[in-house]
Amino acid sequence: MIAETFEVTTMSTPADWRSLYPFDSRLLALGVGGRMHFLDEGDGQPLLMVHGNPTWSFYWRNLITAFRENHRCVAPDHMGCGMSDKPADYPYTLAQHTANLSKLIEYLDLQDITLLVHDWGGAIGLGAAVATPERFKRIVLFNTAAFPPPYVPKRIAACRIPLLGRFAIRGLNAFAGGAIWMATEKPERMTPQVKAGLLAPYDNWRHRVAVWRFVRDIPMTRRHPTRETLTNLEKALPKLADLPVKLIWGMRDWCFNEVCLDRFASIFPHAEIHRFDDAGHYVIEDAHERIIPLVEDFVGAKP
Repeated sequence: MIAETFEVTTMSTPADWRSLYPFDSRLLALGVGGRMHFLDEGDGQPLLMVHGNPTWSFYWRNLITAFRENHRCVAPDHMGCGMSDKPADYPYTLAQHTANLSKLIEYLDLQDITLLVHDWGGAIGLGAAVATPERFKRIVLFNTAAFPPPYVPKRIAACRIPLLGRFAIRGLNAFAGGAIWMATEKPERMTPQVKAGLLAPYDNWRHRVAVWRFVRDIPMTRRHPTRETLTNLEKALPKLADLPVKLIWGMRDWCFNEVCLDRFASIFPHAEIHRFDDAGHYVIEDAHERIIPLVEDFVGAKP
C-alpha cells in the first residue's frame, strides 16, 4: 500500500464548492480494486471521521476546519465514493468497506482515535473499532446504526426495486440528489456551493455505482450476507463498552430515527446524549455550530 497526494480536475459540477473544501487530497492504494482517497489534516490525537451514503469526506468539512489546529483529522472516502476510485466490478459490501478502513488505520498507524461516524459510517467505523479496540479512545455517533435494521423506510425499500431503483439512483441521481432536500431540515443551509460539493463525485451513471450498491447492501432479509455481518458486529460492540461515547442525533431523521438512538443508548448505557429537535439526517449540515462545542468539550480543545 502506498499513499500519494493528487489534484482533482475531472469533476464536472461547479468548481466554487472547492472553497468549502480547502484540504490536501491523498490516495491510498488498496491493491486489487483501486485507490481510496482520504484527508489527513493537522497534528495531534486523531479524529477519524467516517461518512455514509450518499455523502463523502466533504460532509465533515466544518469539523475538520474547526479541529485541524489541535488535532489530526482523518476523513476517508469509501471506495466508489467521493474522490476514491469507482470500479464497476468491486465488492461494495460492509465487510469490504470495513476492511478498507482498517487498512487505512494500520497504514497511518493511528492510535488513541476519537471515532466520529454517520449513517453507514457507523457500521464501518465501529467494525474497524471492534477489530482493534486498543487503537480507539472515544466514540461519537451521529444518526447511524451498527445492527440489523429494525425497519426499512418505504422510500428506501422502493430504491431496492431492481430495475426501477437502479435507474432512479444511477440514472436520475435520485438518492444523492433527493438527500439534498430530504436529509436536512434547514434548506437555507443547502446553498448552491454546498449542493455542488455534496453531489460533485456523483455526476454520472458510472460514478454512482457505490451509491446504488450501498442501498443494495441493506439486509432486508435474513439470508442477505450483510445481515450476518451486522449481527456479529452488534454482538462485538461490548468490546467498546469502556470507551466514552457521545450520541448526537438529529431528531427529524426519518431513516435513522429515535429507534436507532434508543438502541445505541441500551448498548452504551453510559453514553452522553444530545438531541437536536430541529435537525434531520444531515445533522452536521443542520447544526454544526452547536455540534462543534460538544465535540470540543468531549475531545479537549488541545491534545
